[in-house]
Amino acid sequence: MSGALNKDPATLRLEAQTDAGLRARQDESARRTAVAQMAEHMLQPATVHTLEIHGARNTRRTFLDPLFDPLVSSTNNYGTTLGDVLAEIETAVGKLDRFEIFRPAPTVHLSDARARDPAAAATDVDIAIRVSELPRFRLNTGTDIGNTEGSAYGNLLWRNIFGGAETLSLNASAGTRTRSAYSASLSAPIEGNPDVRVSLEGLASATQKPWASHEEALKGGAFRIGWRTLQGDLHSLAYGSTWRQITGLAGTTASPAVRRDGGDSLKSALSHTYVRDRRDNALLPSSGYLVRTTSEVAGWGPLGGDVAFAKTEAEFSGAVSSDSLSGVSFGLGLRGGLLYPLPFGYNVLAGEADPSRINDRFILGGPTDVRGFTQGGLGPHDGGDALGGDVFAAGGVNMLVPVTKAGAASPLRLQLFANSGRLVALKGKKSPDADGATAGQVAQSVSAALQELGTGLPSTAVGLGLVYAHPVARFELNFSLPLVMRRGEESRKGLQVGVGINFL
Repeated sequence: MSGALNKDPATLRLEAQTDAGLRARQDESARRTAVAQMAEHMLQPATVHTLEIHGARNTRRTFLDPLFDPLVSSTNNYGTTLGDVLAEIETAVGKLDRFEIFRPAPTVHLSDARARDPAAAATDVDIAIRVSELPRFRLNTGTDIGNTEGSAYGNLLWRNIFGGAETLSLNASAGTRTRSAYSASLSAPIEGNPDVRVSLEGLASATQKPWASHEEALKGGAFRIGWRTLQGDLHSLAYGSTWRQITGLAGTTASPAVRRDGGDSLKSALSHTYVRDRRDNALLPSSGYLVRTTSEVAGWGPLGGDVAFAKTEAEFSGAVSSDSLSGVSFGLGLRGGLLYPLPFGYNVLAGEADPSRINDRFILGGPTDVRGFTQGGLGPHDGGDALGGDVFAAGGVNMLVPVTKAGAASPLRLQLFANSGRLVALKGKKSPDADGATAGQVAQSVSAALQELGTGLPSTAVGLGLVYAHPVARFELNFSLPLVMRRGEESRKGLQVGVGINFL
């Protein structure tokens, strides 16, 4: 002890550094040894002797067998290593999870097959997988919040109906805008693949649209195929037929343009949706990006119906976090869309196309897209009614700043934003008795609308407010100041409340 006390400080520091370096080298050597032993263990020969699944009481064996065939088939279960077996188990268990009929994280147990069967080979292993099925029935009731609307709902979910991950979902809701909505969906995986599902859907609803002085009733059905790629992107291809009725015009101040589109129409359409979502948080992103596209063709060729058009919409949003300011992030959002009238049948070049209807056009403006404007406040109007448009573009930027000591962990943010948008209608016939437009006239109208989209400044607003990311929706309370607007458009200066799941 006295010897250590007599040493000078420089010598003590050198010894401490030497001891720390020695410990670090020893730890690194132990880590490398463990990695080498694990790698050697994974390369040992291993074959599957038996495979058992416990707990799948309501799931058909004929449904589970194809998932585990790669593990037990004679062609694959030869010359394999323990690493190969574990990789196949991980793949199969991952598929079980994605069916969403079992509770997460099934347990897997491997044992030496000779413990149960003395005749087993030295490389044989027994595999036991224990799963826990989710309840087959689930009934939910409560309140729901979507874009600019609140509602009360009831949902009945029936899982694993026939033992093959089939699902039946029944929904009923009534809300502030959607007076009533009923839907049903029966879906099932295709050939035991959790990433490819087919579904039959039905819908009946009645929705008030006060920005255009009418109510829309819908009744229809759809057949849909959805799939997930290896990269995690989502695709959906659907055929749907929907009877629509624009009603509620009696006793209202509905404009002549809205009344012209009143009554019934039948839309028969093919649609495709693509989604790539790489955001770290869907409601309050601080990094990543989202790409979403929707394309629809109605009335063309054999589709029939009362309306014919091609319609596409694209959306991109991204966010980056600040390197120097904790919890601060910057966001960008862009949206655009085009509705192109088509003639009925196959004669695209020589046929005549009717103008779009109000229930097919885009609407723009409101607390969840172009803030600082009323719902449907941008674009063509007839009196106080928003008529929608056939071509639109919108964009916005924002900065989110934490306002509590919790910083980035807090769901509350101060928001500074600026957003702009343009919504343009094609120039077409004004009377339902007039002749339709030829293919050349439609092309000229679309070209003129695209040029008009870039003419002059877009309708623009700036502002600041508070953002709260609740688990079910995003809440915004903003003070908006419109800077640019066009004649007939309706702005909203001052406080504006936005509630929804998709924001510009």
